[in-house]
Amino acid sequence: MINIVLLDALTFGETDLSAFDALGSVTVYQTTTPDETLERIKDAEVAVTNKVVITAEMMDACTNLKLICIAATGMNNVDLEYAKSKAIEVKNVAGYSTDSVIQLTFSMLFYMIGRSRYYDEYVKSGEWQESPVFTHIGPGFSEIKGKKWGIIGMGAIGRGVASIATAFGAEVCYHSTSGRNNNSDYTQVTLDEMLSSCDIITIHAPLNAQTQDLIGRDELSNMKNRAVLLNLGRGGIVDEEAVAEVIDNKEIYVGLDVLAKEPMTNPHPLMSVEHKERLYITPHIAWTSVEAREKLIAMVIDNIKSSF
Repeated sequence: MINIVLLDALTFGETDLSAFDALGSVTVYQTTTPDETLERIKDAEVAVTNKVVITAEMMDACTNLKLICIAATGMNNVDLEYAKSKAIEVKNVAGYSTDSVIQLTFSMLFYMIGRSRYYDEYVKSGEWQESPVFTHIGPGFSEIKGKKWGIIGMGAIGRGVASIATAFGAEVCYHSTSGRNNNSDYTQVTLDEMLSSCDIITIHAPLNAQTQDLIGRDELSNMKNRAVLLNLGRGGIVDEEAVAEVIDNKEIYVGLDVLAKEPMTNPHPLMSVEHKERLYITPHIAWTSVEAREKLIAMVIDNIKSSF
């Protein structure tokens, strides 16, 4: 029987984890702190982690550990070189949440450009019941058709967003942060050109040396008036303090599914924004559709099966 330990099952929500039971002896922890990690995996043959960090020192002490399954695409929570030196396999999963992230990109956009919160609250407040006419023309909402849509990060998610944006009638362009990516289907532009010309900008890039603080105070200030910026890539790409400052002084709209520190710190500058209608924050949920989480667990199961 394989000894399997799941370290942060709370991140999977209500997803069925019973398939692990067919593989061996399973211990499930909803959350695990850094001080608890070593004690919990010291006898494990398989450790499953989403965000819990497994260090070189921990691997040294875990003489039975043969496989670390990262229930995510990013692998920065495990010392990969040291794991290799100890003959410990490390396997991640990729592509499980592409459709989920693409869908939430449009969900965020529709919420913001459709002024959904305003109209929902208008009706629920009872104001519509007092209206002398059948409709209410409040803050105007816009169509995607004819807008210029810029994409930062033209991987599978970026390409999926581009395809749907094109179907809506948007003119799509992209910016390569590395300068190495080329996509003949769309026009490549500089970041400055994208910021100054695009009505919608969506970020689907990883966090690295090229993207760290890519969008700061100057970049936000250079955006078109009434433009929308959505970050569904990684926290740290957009300077949150700059957003809190600029958004109150210029009519731009910002949606963030990822922040530099998660959960967000308390206090946080974004919580003090006066123009709250220009800001939309979700708690890192783009990857978490029911289907994506089910696919994630199935892929982790396959990773274990292929190693034993």
